[in-house]
Amino acid sequence: MENKKTIINELDKVLGYIHSERLTDKEKKTITQDTLDYFDNYVSPGWLKYRKSVSTNAAVVEWSDHDSVCTGLYGEEFIDCLGGFGIYTCGHRNPEIMDTVKAQLEHQALHSQELLDPLRGYLAKAVADITPGELKYCFFTNGGAEAVEMALKLARIATGGRWYISTVGAFHGKSMGAISMGGKSTYRVPYTPMVQQVQHVEYGCAQDVYKAIHNLQAVGEKVAAVILEPIQGEAGVIVPPEGYLAQVRKICDETGVALIFDEIQCGMGRTGTMWRCEAEGVTPDIMTYGKAFGGGIMPITGIICKPSMWNQELVDNPWLLGSPTFGGNPICCSAALATIKYMLEHDVPGQCREKGVYLKSGLEQLRKKYPTVIHDVRGVGLMLAVEFCTSDVGYSVAKGMFSRGVLTAGTLVNAKCVRFEPAAVITKEEMDQVISRMDAALADTQKEFKL
Repeated sequence: MENKKTIINELDKVLGYIHSERLTDKEKKTITQDTLDYFDNYVSPGWLKYRKSVSTNAAVVEWSDHDSVCTGLYGEEFIDCLGGFGIYTCGHRNPEIMDTVKAQLEHQALHSQELLDPLRGYLAKAVADITPGELKYCFFTNGGAEAVEMALKLARIATGGRWYISTVGAFHGKSMGAISMGGKSTYRVPYTPMVQQVQHVEYGCAQDVYKAIHNLQAVGEKVAAVILEPIQGEAGVIVPPEGYLAQVRKICDETGVALIFDEIQCGMGRTGTMWRCEAEGVTPDIMTYGKAFGGGIMPITGIICKPSMWNQELVDNPWLLGSPTFGGNPICCSAALATIKYMLEHDVPGQCREKGVYLKSGLEQLRKKYPTVIHDVRGVGLMLAVEFCTSDVGYSVAKGMFSRGVLTAGTLVNAKCVRFEPAAVITKEEMDQVISRMDAALADTQKEFKL
């Protein structure tokens, strides 16, 4: 350990920044320098290279946010079209959700691990109320990958199967089981071999799902589950053909295989319905959720399943599926409860649907204006993507937008496809500004690459 007094003095300085109502220019400069230094030396060497916020003229350190806006230390404002990859559907620091979290903190933050914590029960009931079909039993976790792990484990316990069917291009997280389901070699190769009993099939082709299950069962293998994103996010916002989810549901019913929908990114109103699977009237056996579930205030994720999946083995051994220390804690549950109420009262799915039509129309107009730069515009609600002719071109546009005060991000660890996932509270005026600033960025990129 370093000198204790030195450590305490350093911590006093940092805590002083947090408690300060206004930072001096000297403090802002120190924070910026410290952030660059400590990321490289204590967080992750190389991480900064992937941030547009340090690849332009000057590093931008975020310090505050509200509604659809992120603000840097020096007052730099950005319209947030990245949305934390889907976290901020209700906006940044939503006041109604914040009030509930603050009230909960006044009497309890975490739970004892032994006494009954009431908010977990209230939240499970609320999730059952807003999800389709027979979905009922909930298990709360901390991050998306952890939720996927629980879904995979539950499918094996419930069905007795061991194999999983996933899709090419899929993204389900980066823990060992979740990344085994992933359909992108960039993420998988460094960790192979992983969970071996996984077959990947073409996304959007129900016949491939049928063939994979049929062939495995024909040679005596038991299949536990098919896992799908109703809309693939990290793959580039890929919307499957109409009827695909219903066809896979029928295949799973006929073959006795569980169906898992990963709604972590596309759920909670983002695509125009509370859950994307509702758009096709399909109910999975297990569904994962997260991202916007904590209202952009607290991290909370989870799964919900049909009662038929919660077999006697789980009833007799409730700890068997998992027992995350912080899963379903009171402070996070309070945020999720307030989020659900806010979404219902303010029709967040409807806002995403209507504003998505408006924003997508603006993006499509830009595609027509710059056909040599933009290859495609796609998506549903406020889960949209613009695909460029090359990754370098996409990065140039994203960087140009950043320099003009708009946050975006690429998919599949490159910028050929840039996603737009703003908050549902984004205004028409802000969307107009996004389109205008992107227009200017596209003009610069077209000139730069002589397209």
